[in-house]
Amino acid sequence: MTSTPVASLYNKDNPFPAKISENRLLGKPGSGKETRHFAINLEGSGLTYKAGDSIGVQPTNRPGEVAEIIQLLGASGDEPVLPAMLKLAQPIGLREALSARLSLAGPTRRALELLQAKTTDAAERARLAALLAPEAREALQAFLDERAYVDLLAEFPSGRAGVTPQELVGLMRKLMPRLYSIASSPKAFPQEAHLTVAILRYRSNGRDRVGVCSTFLADRAAVRTTPVPVFISGSHFGPPADPAADAIMVGPGTGVAPFRAFVQERAAAGASGRNWLFFGDRNKASDFLYEEEWAGHLAGGRLARLDLAWSRDQERKIYVQDRMRENAAELWAWIRNGAHFYVCGDAKRMAKDVDAALHEIIARQGGMDAAASADYVKAMKKDKRYQRDVY
Repeated sequence: MTSTPVASLYNKDNPFPAKISENRLLGKPGSGKETRHFAINLEGSGLTYKAGDSIGVQPTNRPGEVAEIIQLLGASGDEPVLPAMLKLAQPIGLREALSARLSLAGPTRRALELLQAKTTDAAERARLAALLAPEAREALQAFLDERAYVDLLAEFPSGRAGVTPQELVGLMRKLMPRLYSIASSPKAFPQEAHLTVAILRYRSNGRDRVGVCSTFLADRAAVRTTPVPVFISGSHFGPPADPAADAIMVGPGTGVAPFRAFVQERAAAGASGRNWLFFGDRNKASDFLYEEEWAGHLAGGRLARLDLAWSRDQERKIYVQDRMRENAAELWAWIRNGAHFYVCGDAKRMAKDVDAALHEIIARQGGMDAAASADYVKAMKKDKRYQRDVY
């Protein structure tokens, strides 16, 4: 009789209640961003990961926001509810549903339609009718983009008076886990997974807003105390299988996370292939993530090159794709000799700009036209020599 491996006990549907063993600020004074390093203790979980994988974190919502919604509903929080999205066999309490099961953000048109059906106030009814009019589609979307469910309940008191806890949770989406690229190698940290997380805090419609999961990790998960439900999400993104192959890594901001893992992994494995990192952010003095570690890797030969791009340290903004172009000849020499090329980070702009720069460099340095350059890049992707982890 064979026993089930421990690792199979924990997954997305049954996450492991890990603890945070380290929570430290990465940025230095003067940074306009809050970026933190977290170490997640996986001891006793049986969970394993490889460099390039992600970790899923199932967060909880802010208690203050949950309490305000319950208060606006005139509820106690103990009311039994059965959110359709969760497919539960038995009802759960309203407070539990709002705290840990449902997203409090992203209200839809249906929420306003419910308030319209419930309101007894003429001014509220007129305002809702204007927002729900067929010709007001863009205005409606702009209105909803600035609001969470708590805003709607606060802004339409007559409408909310008739809304039951069950009706409210029936509108809400499931609170989904967030995936973060693992910033460590299991060879270097077999019982931990490290994360590099930008903590999202902003203000809209007169309220302080936050990223649910980033602030769960930063503010609500006490080090070595609060259970943090996690699971491993496997990926095809990873360092070269051939230890002799070179690796070019482009990861500005928190996109550097998996490349910290790559360098640790290749160093621990004794890989002979060279590593070249392009990193960038706003200011060198305040936003150089893992500066001391990269200096150590350079000094120890684990990093052959480190090219940096600081967008706000001079009048002209400089980005990682600019550094690529400045080093086009050597970049092409590495690629032509079999180097793997990796990109991690912002999908909307950075990854597109880096991809355009790569095509341009291959065309110019390789003496190709645009079509031949595109074919070359396609071949790199097919051979898994060009990989992207973008979001």
